[in-house]
Amino acid sequence: MSHFQTQLFINGGLTDSGGGKRINQINPATEEVFAEVQSASAQDVDKAVQGAHQAYEKQWRDLAPQKRADILFSIAHAIREISEALAQMESQNIGKPISDARDEVELGARIFEYYAGAVTKFCGQTIPVGRGGFDFTLRVPMGVVAAIVPWNFPFPIACWKVAPALAAGNTVVLKPASQSPLSAITLGQVAHQAGLPAGVLQVLPGAGKEVGDTLVTHPLVRKISFTGSTAVGSRIMQLAAGDIKRISLELGGKSPNIIFADADIEQAASTSPMSVFANAGQDCCARTRVFVERKILEPFVEKFVAATRQLQVGNPSRAETQIGPLVSAAQRATSEEFIAEARKAGRKVAAGGGRPLDKGFYLEPTVLLDVEPEDRCWKEEIFGPVVCIRPFDTEEQLLREVNASPYGLSGSIWTNDLKRAIRMARLVESGVLSINSHSSVHVEAPFGGFKQSGLGRDLGMAAMEGYTELKNVYVAG
Repeated sequence: MSHFQTQLFINGGLTDSGGGKRINQINPATEEVFAEVQSASAQDVDKAVQGAHQAYEKQWRDLAPQKRADILFSIAHAIREISEALAQMESQNIGKPISDARDEVELGARIFEYYAGAVTKFCGQTIPVGRGGFDFTLRVPMGVVAAIVPWNFPFPIACWKVAPALAAGNTVVLKPASQSPLSAITLGQVAHQAGLPAGVLQVLPGAGKEVGDTLVTHPLVRKISFTGSTAVGSRIMQLAAGDIKRISLELGGKSPNIIFADADIEQAASTSPMSVFANAGQDCCARTRVFVERKILEPFVEKFVAATRQLQVGNPSRAETQIGPLVSAAQRATSEEFIAEARKAGRKVAAGGGRPLDKGFYLEPTVLLDVEPEDRCWKEEIFGPVVCIRPFDTEEQLLREVNASPYGLSGSIWTNDLKRAIRMARLVESGVLSINSHSSVHVEAPFGGFKQSGLGRDLGMAAMEGYTELKNVYVAG
């Protein structure tokens, strides 16, 4: 694994694109092109889907569950064998701090282990029915699944779509984002080297519109699992409506971080910056709206800003780096537009706002104060290292402002009042919440959003359900 594979991965091997297009891979820390990846054409998509369909019908669907489980365990082992190479690849491809990249590769391996174990534990029911006889349900695979993954967490999200889909008996065509295809191509290779039959996992790097639209509308694709922006998710939903494809969508977010006066302010303030600035803020779970009970606003902000200024921004290859560059010049420019607009409106920039380094797509973690609910920085997903802090006076006001967002993906609630914690957890419109922590993702638990943050769930056994059809069978007595 000393060099990058840059071809498509179809039917068990690396394959040249039929279209001849290339996608430059730019290291965000150096702004330099370090690889060219081939871009799939519509003909490549058809070839991959046809191959996946044949592999489904002839090999994977009817493979004994224990054999399927053994292969998934082998994939987890194979990922760990090249974990450092994968982490270095991810860090160079998208500017992810190397410590985070290592954690995410290990997460990918654990995901395959979890679903390897789930294969033999995922089953239907027997149901007593009024007519007597014997009624039972089956969880049956769908066929070819298209998994479309984003650039911000490319390897773990690819794993948490591919692993449960394979565990349930489907085959997968994986489309990585144009900015981050390298680890996905490697996953395809590693999986087949670990025993996955040819065609069961296909990997198609390429332009979103050409590859993505062709996948979504292909008649042999039965399910689309997409993580990305709300705008693209809406388009996928429209395209998939033509033949009533199953879809799951994990989309944008504008997650709240709610700090009540009775909380452990020291802990909340010291940990909250990384809940939004980790991955340079390029996280749909980022707690970008901080609601602070007014009586503790001043001390909380003081501690939050101090903690923000202590964050280590810099070269992602250094172990001590906490915040690397944004993925592209365009992504940084978008964040800077939000900051400039806030300044023009008279909002206070309490920390950050500038470029800490001359080279690379870096942006200082930025804290905005005195924002109003109608401000664009408060309402819209920035997807950069920018946070807004506002006070609240009552639970009623808080809930009104929290739930006014069209998003509802994740969030944190800080309080030592158990009744309040339970009450808020019930009333905040969000698919994932943490009490006195910022943890959003657990392999064993469902992950997904309310409202425009998507539909369906990744992870946990809920993901297995999402990759199967429920069939009912009645046998007359």
